[in-house]
Amino acid sequence: MIEIGSLYIGIMSGTSLDGVDAVLVDFSSTEPVLLQTFFCSYHEQLREQLLSLHQPGHDELNRAAILSNQLSYLYAQATAGLLENAGIAPKQIIAIGCHGQTVRHCPEVEKNYTIQLVNAALLAELTRITVVADFRSRDIAAGGQGAPLVPAFHEAVFKHSESHRVIVNIGGIANITSLDPCHPIIGFDCGPGNLLMDAWCLRHTGKAYDSKGQWAATGRIIPALLQAFLSDDFFLRQPPKSTGRDLFNVQWLEKKLLGNETPEDVQATLLQLTALTIARSILEYCSTAEEVYICGGGSHNTLLLDRLIDVIPGKAVALTDQLGVEADWVEAFAFAWLAQQTLSGKNGNLPAVTGAKGGRILGAIYPA
Repeated sequence: MIEIGSLYIGIMSGTSLDGVDAVLVDFSSTEPVLLQTFFCSYHEQLREQLLSLHQPGHDELNRAAILSNQLSYLYAQATAGLLENAGIAPKQIIAIGCHGQTVRHCPEVEKNYTIQLVNAALLAELTRITVVADFRSRDIAAGGQGAPLVPAFHEAVFKHSESHRVIVNIGGIANITSLDPCHPIIGFDCGPGNLLMDAWCLRHTGKAYDSKGQWAATGRIIPALLQAFLSDDFFLRQPPKSTGRDLFNVQWLEKKLLGNETPEDVQATLLQLTALTIARSILEYCSTAEEVYICGGGSHNTLLLDRLIDVIPGKAVALTDQLGVEADWVEAFAFAWLAQQTLSGKNGNLPAVTGAKGGRILGAIYPA
């Protein structure tokens, strides 16, 4: 067994494709402590190249390998910046938990695979730190969805002995975790979070995202279009379930359009789709929850949060900041925790969430 210490790094680059979140976490006490954070943004060319790999195309294997290397250099850059800001030497870090960049997620029985780009061996070489990566594959091999993996972390860090809490992560995809002190943990992907809104905003405004939902606020919700969105089979499926850009992408959106919409009305309707699918998931699967805590990039979209409050009346809604972890850093924190689970020989998945045959130690280890 690898000797376990206290300092871990978590690295996350999510479906939103905005950049790399890196966190330094101290696990020496009962409650893990977030010590330092660092962010590296993606340049536009890298983002476009990653987006192109979500659909079949020419020379995919070569392009994927090259991008894995590029991402690993960026992950190493984020690690160096994080350690410099913290005044910590690489030799003091036990391991980096690196999610990698998802470009395909196909957990269905007929496909049964997931791809997160990272050259973990190169990252270990560049940082001289042990790297734990490829967390999803073992869960899928055990019959699970491979995602979401964060509910196990939510349970460890956010669960309360008396209050029924729901953690809502709004990244490119939105997912929920129900932390009911009297029942098993529930968690699953609800549907699109920011990714469709971001793509539509970029196309029509040139901006990477709709700051605070201000553009969506100028439009009107189109009921017929909203119903067309909600008619997708994914929303009717029972959990366990997970999804990504393989399903929810610009092509999916274009097929649903009626043809006479204004861009701002489509944006308003996409925002309502995100709010409604989160709300319906909460009301159907964790209706007794008293508290709802939001994390992820969507936590900055004030119109989305206001709309979410409207459609789940009677529940206290706040950011995970109130639970001690800033909303922007929860997922990166989770992968530091998952790396510690791996090196400790402990399970990192929740079978009730992913549908796996049982608990599994997740990830592949690349020693320093």
